[in-house]
Amino acid sequence: MSSYNENIEQLASLKATQNQGWDAISPEYAARMRLQNQFKTGLDIAKYTASIMRKDMEAYDKDPSQYTQSLGCWHGFIGQQKMISIKKHFENTDRRYLYLSGWMVAALRSDFGPLPDQSMHEKTSVAGLIEELYTFLRQADARELGGLFRELDGAREAGDSAKAAEIQDKIDNHVTHVVPIIADIDAGFGNAEATYLLAKRMIEAGACCIQIENQVSDEKQCGHQDGKVTVPHEDFLAKIRAVRYAFLELGVDDGVIVARTDSLGAGLTKQIAYTTEPGDLGDQYNSFLDCEEVDVANMANGDVVINRGGKLLRPKRLPSNLFQFRQGTGEDRCVLDCITSLQNGADLLWIETEKPHVGQIGGMVNRIREVVPNAKLVYNNSPSFNWTLNFRQQVFDAWSEEGKDVSGYERANLMSAEYDDSELSAAADEKIRTFQADAAREAGIFHHLITLPTYHTAALSTDNLAKEYFGEQGMLGYVKGVQRKEIRQGIACVKHQNMAGSDIGDDHKEYFAGEAALKAGGKDNTMNQF
Repeated sequence: MSSYNENIEQLASLKATQNQGWDAISPEYAARMRLQNQFKTGLDIAKYTASIMRKDMEAYDKDPSQYTQSLGCWHGFIGQQKMISIKKHFENTDRRYLYLSGWMVAALRSDFGPLPDQSMHEKTSVAGLIEELYTFLRQADARELGGLFRELDGAREAGDSAKAAEIQDKIDNHVTHVVPIIADIDAGFGNAEATYLLAKRMIEAGACCIQIENQVSDEKQCGHQDGKVTVPHEDFLAKIRAVRYAFLELGVDDGVIVARTDSLGAGLTKQIAYTTEPGDLGDQYNSFLDCEEVDVANMANGDVVINRGGKLLRPKRLPSNLFQFRQGTGEDRCVLDCITSLQNGADLLWIETEKPHVGQIGGMVNRIREVVPNAKLVYNNSPSFNWTLNFRQQVFDAWSEEGKDVSGYERANLMSAEYDDSELSAAADEKIRTFQADAAREAGIFHHLITLPTYHTAALSTDNLAKEYFGEQGMLGYVKGVQRKEIRQGIACVKHQNMAGSDIGDDHKEYFAGEAALKAGGKDNTMNQF
């Protein structure tokens, strides 16, 4: 990317080739606007962020401590504030992404109102949210650079050349708020062609990474609910290929595909897989079906049977017309799903589990890595897990196995607040604190995300505000619980007019109208109180 002065020089040269109609155009102002709009299209963003993800994946392969993280977003403002906060606290955005959760799109973005995570929401709202997130992130760049430009003008007016040079260096080395988004396409919202069309729309909006799951589109369930139904491998692989073709068609050659398997908790399938010979992929899928041997004489009307090794087997079929897998086959099916996906174009895996347990995840990953040595995962650090209870139980069980005295604890009641200050609670909290690093090192997890964090933080903070504001504290409930904390913590949103783009608008008014500009940021603007 060209430096600040290089942009000014380029635009000055361009102006020199024009007639008097450009006399009022300032090359420096135009350079500022150009730098504030580094990414012109969603495809620019997708290509830029795909390269970041690929570099991060390579770095993780060399050193598992270099894992990546993200938080789920359901609105552009939420994503923007996450990245502003990350830059504020850590000065860069290295290895920190955003996650777009289909669950939150369904619950918070559908015209139908709140919906369960069953692919009933408008599929175009997913691509719309990607575009919205990047619009807000680009605005964060423009706002931050606008502040630097005003500081530069101030330094020049004060005749402080050293300060001006320092600020210009910050402009030239500005760190963008634009980061990779891992975007949830659910089960593709239809067949492979529907998956391809939606993937294209998502990539055009800026997605460099698309996550797709092996459930049946019209039976899709949240990964942490019952009743999940998977599809045969060939059906899923067709959708993976559809996403890859979408990336290639649009020139995002290093786009990233996350293949998610829900098989660990899915006991049903809608189809018996097509197979032509023993041991092929379809036969392996069918081998997990819950079957009983039958002969022609005792077959019932409408029975579906399969031939395996010369025997007629009747898969167990439910009144829903779904077929049932054998109990205890989930982990084996997960491993087969993962190996097959990686061998057919997926870049990363997602194994949906029922609890956050490093040993369980690592056991499956070790089996996968026997076939695909560099296999790595995206993992959902889900709010659907009761983290406190799960890790207290893990510590309790480990202590029991070690022979440590646990008589002071009741395993069935470990969530009780009476244990919050206990030794067991402290040990569990430490395991929670190190879970991501431990899992990155021991279970092949490259990316840790929380799907629904702001869904819960919004509910929690609103509950606290409502209790105080509508109670005895009145306005102090807001001032003490929100505004004063914003001021003390340096939260930029305390100047909400600035965050909404008021200062950017003032800058543009000056560019366009000069001294005639009517600005909003004068002495009477109450934002100056902050």
